[in-house]
This record gives sequence, C-alpha cells and structure tokens, in this order.
Amino acid sequence: MFLTDAQKQWRSLAAGWQGIDWVLLALPVALTAFGSVVIHSIQRNTDDGHYGLNHVVLGLIGLAIALWVSRSRYEHLRNWQWIIYGIVNVLLVAVMFIGTVGGGAQSWIAVGSFYVQPSEFAKLSIIITLAAMLSRRDASTLWGVGSAIAVIILPWLLVFIQPDLGTSLVFGAITLAMLYWANCNPGWLVLFISPLVAAIMFHMLLPGWLVWSLAMGLIAWFTLPWRWFSTVVATAINLVSGKLGDVVWGLLEDYQKDRLVLFLDPDKDPLGGGYHLIQSRIAIGAGKLWGQGLGQGTQTQLNFIPEQHTDFIFSAVGEEWGFVGSMVVILAYWLICFRLVIIAQNAKDDFGSLLVVGVLAMIVFQVVVNIGMTMGLAPITGIPLPWLSYGRSALLTNFIALGMVESVANFRHRLKFTD
Repeated sequence: MFLTDAQKQWRSLAAGWQGIDWVLLALPVALTAFGSVVIHSIQRNTDDGHYGLNHVVLGLIGLAIALWVSRSRYEHLRNWQWIIYGIVNVLLVAVMFIGTVGGGAQSWIAVGSFYVQPSEFAKLSIIITLAAMLSRRDASTLWGVGSAIAVIILPWLLVFIQPDLGTSLVFGAITLAMLYWANCNPGWLVLFISPLVAAIMFHMLLPGWLVWSLAMGLIAWFTLPWRWFSTVVATAINLVSGKLGDVVWGLLEDYQKDRLVLFLDPDKDPLGGGYHLIQSRIAIGAGKLWGQGLGQGTQTQLNFIPEQHTDFIFSAVGEEWGFVGSMVVILAYWLICFRLVIIAQNAKDDFGSLLVVGVLAMIVFQVVVNIGMTMGLAPITGIPLPWLSYGRSALLTNFIALGMVESVANFRHRLKFTD
C-alpha cells in the first residue's frame, strides 16, 4: 500500500499524540464549552455579554497550547525549573509596584487590554519546581522536606501579601500532596499544618487547642529525631500559634475575615459579608432536580449573586441546570481526577508522576473549595472553578497544566530522556 505525501505528513503529525489520554483531554474541553454557555446565559442582559464568547476563544487558544505541550517532552522542564521559578517570582514582585487592584487584591498586571494574573501561573511554577526537587532528593528525610518548603516560602509570601488568600491556600495543598507522594512521613505533614489548626482551635475551642498541642508533641516524639527537643519544640509552637493567629488575623482585610467566618452563619450579616452565600444557596435550591432552564434562573438573571460568572458560577449551574446538571459537572471533575491518578501511577519516572500529582492536587482543592463555598460548606476564598469559571489567566493555567499531564501520558512508554 502506497501513501501519498499528504497522508505521510498527517501520520507523522498524528504520531506525536498517539499516547495521550483523549478522555482526559475531552472532559476539560467539554467543561469549557459548557462554561461558555452558562456565562453567556447569565451575562447576556448586561454590558458584559461578550464574556461567553471570550471564554470560548481563550479556551481554543488554551487547547492549542495544551496540544503543543503534550507532544513536547516533559523531561525538559527540569532544565528550565529555576528559570521558570525566577520569572514567576519577578512577576509576583512586579505586581506589588505596577499591579492593578481588583476584588480587594492587587493581583493583575495590565498588558494592553489583557490582564495577566501571575499568581495563577505561579501554581505551575510551584508544581514544576517541587517535582524536579523531589524527584532528585528523597522526601523521606528532613533535609529533603525542608528544602522543598524553603523553595515555596518566597512565592507563597508574595501571593499572600497581595492579598490573595485563595491562591496561597492552593500552594499549600499542592505542597502537601506532592510531599506525600514523594514518601514524606505523614506525621511530618500533620506537624507542618498543625500551627494553623492550633490557631483556629484557640479561638473556637480552647480545650481542643490544648489537647491538639499535646498530640503534636506525641507525633514529634515518634517521628522526629532528638525526641525530647522535638517534642518540646512542636508542643511550644502549637501553644504559641494561638496568639500568633491574632497577629495574622489582624493582617487580613475585612472582606477576607468575613469570608472565613460568615460561612458558618451568613445570616449574621445578610446584606454584607453573608450576602454572597445566602443568594448562592437560594439559587442552588431553586434549581431543584432539573433546573429552571437556560436563561430562566431568577437569581442569576436578575444578578442577585455577585461574581456569578467567576467564583460563583456553580450557583448558576445549580439554578438553571438543577441537581442533575450539577451532578454531571461533579462527575466530569471526578473522571478528570480519576484519569490523573492513573497517569500518575503509570508514569515512567518520579518527575512525571510528581507533575501529575501536583496538577491533581491543584484541581481537587479548587473544585472542593469552590463548590463547597457556594453551598456554605467552606469559607469564601475567591477560588475559581477550573475550566468553568471565567478568568483568562486561570483558564490558560489549567490548559497548560493539562498539556503537562498529557505529555507525561504521551511519553510514558518511550525511551527515557537523558540529561
């Protein structure tokens, strides 16, 4: 059988994608298309009716980037890790001086009519840098864990002082998941987050704070060297964290404090900090089983829900598409995560596996927190819903992350790259 030149060129082009996970690729594309429909529905009677079209166009650009990244060898990222890390940190510093304020945070840099949010791309930088470090250095040692945490501190602080609490929490989730996958002692991970838990318990349950501090001392005794010293230090840190929590609390903006507290009882401030959540729950409940229909939701069409095309888009899904539509969206995210786990398990090296786990942690945390906050199960932290929410930098970040994962899947059976 003889092939024409066009057929040979097509086969050569298609060979570059022969190993990618097409199911994993199709699901985010479907979510992006569905997101554009929802965004257009809730914005069509406003001056921002073009947002739905913009979402589609940027989604197509993101898909093209993902396809290009997927046929490029992911191993090369190890050679670029510090360059990517440096560029992202320079951009995060630049935001402090030339950034644009929006939603109470100085997080965007204006590039013509396009607003770039460096903190979104910093997520990818964190994933790449940690994957490279943990693939070379054993996370079962304190030196390996300490080195990884030390690298994260700078970008985390730069994002936190913007202030962008949601993204800084995503950094923490990525770090914990990747350390766990790299065989870090689970007890160390508990000790790592223990000061935060102690600070919360100090204000909510004082006896629990004391018990927690003593429990952290026991974990240090059984998992750390220099038992007596480590136990005393771990216990002291958790005891002191209660008071330090007051200091950190004072650094937060008023709207951030409301987001963290009012989800427990939004009726305390129904016209202020609790307004978002009350309206969101009304919208989701009004959707019932099958929803009120596209463009028929009262809460969404009358703009009762602020930021409903970005952080609160799941409220619009719940009202117009009902319980069934909401469950289909959740199922799509579950399938994406399931495919990511399979790719992580079958990756040919630790670097690729860690890349996938970092992306998995980023997506899982954002989905759980975003959907949870719309239903009053989590604080309002300003985290978008991947591929569904409107947000240019976030959408591009998610598609680039998808491309990195597909590259790991694409090259999992091929010869190992050598530096």
